[in-house]
Amino acid sequence: MSEAVLDAGPLIHLAELDSLDTLVDFSALFVPMAVKEEVECHEPRALKHPYLSLQYVFAPLPPPSLLAIGRALALDKGEMEALSLMDLHPKAIFLSDDSAARLAAEHRGIKAHGTIGILIRSVRKGYRTERDVIDLLRGLRSRSTLYIRPSLLAEVIQALEKEWKLVPEKQ
Repeated sequence: MSEAVLDAGPLIHLAELDSLDTLVDFSALFVPMAVKEEVECHEPRALKHPYLSLQYVFAPLPPPSLLAIGRALALDKGEMEALSLMDLHPKAIFLSDDSAARLAAEHRGIKAHGTIGILIRSVRKGYRTERDVIDLLRGLRSRSTLYIRPSLLAEVIQALEKEWKLVPEKQ
């Protein structure tokens, strides 16, 4: 089992999609206090899933190198706290839907995934069928506040249907 450090996006978007259960196999889910506050404002039910053991933690102060990256990429407080927390949990996966935060993570050698990656991972882990994930992705724009370019989402769906050998549904 692996650990994860969460930014607000995946918690909010997975809750909107009724898919928080895709996180149950993580041995620990660390949520910085700034992320908890953000989620409480936007999607408080994400913090109340009965099978998730969210651990609310105070993040260490970011090192100067992270402060510089954070300023350059205009990262918010939650993203900065989550990335700082990764220093305490270097083997954890960083979960964020913010492309700038994932870029900062990549720059620091941190493995990062977003909501779409978590949904795809759920097929490998056996929590969702391939068709379930395709259906979630097709409904993503109407059921969630996650922003993804429509053309990119269509490419992802098409690639997954091909990889999973699914017959594309008529839209």
